[in-house]
Amino acid sequence: MRCPFCSSSENGVVDSRDTEDGRAIRRRRHCNACDRRFTTYERSEELQLLVVKKDNTRQGFDRDRVIRGMRRACEKRPVSAASIEQAARRIEAAAHDLGEREIAAHWVGEQVMKALRELDQVAYVRFASVYRSFRDVEEFARELEQLREQAAQQTGHATES
Repeated sequence: MRCPFCSSSENGVVDSRDTEDGRAIRRRRHCNACDRRFTTYERSEELQLLVVKKDNTRQGFDRDRVIRGMRRACEKRPVSAASIEQAARRIEAAAHDLGEREIAAHWVGEQVMKALRELDQVAYVRFASVYRSFRDVEEFARELEQLREQAAQQTGHATES
């Protein structure tokens, strides 16, 4: 491993830790030539997941794209960046666990909505309104009512009509 500061290959590992739920190793290194420290990550190479979009085109799964979409939905909401990144890691892990080389974009979108529903209901509604392309206020109201019913079921209260 070359030092990013001086390009020397004379360095050593100071500390190693598992990260990303054991899917990577974070190594702190010390360069013997310039006496600076830097971090490297070691990951096993996984098969690239392909996302099949509505028009049947294929695109590589991009966890950063999932994170960007979730962050946009969570803007000005009390949701930490760490929570969003953990959710995105869980979505990616679930995609790999399917054992398929290709997954439908619809599946990814539904997983994002499920994660957002657990993180913040306002962020969920924001994402769902764009993702599901509500045609009118009635569709939006139906989605809100389903959200209310689910919340009531979780708390053990019946919804009032």
